[in-house]
Amino acid sequence: MRVNGVSYNVDWRKFRVGWSFFIPCLRVEEGKAEVSVVMKRLKFGCVIKPVIENGLKGLRIWRVR
Repeated sequence: MRVNGVSYNVDWRKFRVGWSFFIPCLRVEEGKAEVSVVMKRLKFGCVIKPVIENGLKGLRIWRVR
């Protein structure tokens, strides 16, 4: 998956309902759109929120179904 031009390797088979992960990115609206495309392709229900964690701006992605 590419977010803001950076490639991330995610083992989608292990991404369970209720789990989340953080992706650092500066352009959160663009990143949110890029992650949404992947989630729709995989048919994962998810919630994507812009957050600041440990001083880093990015996205937190939760799988909800």
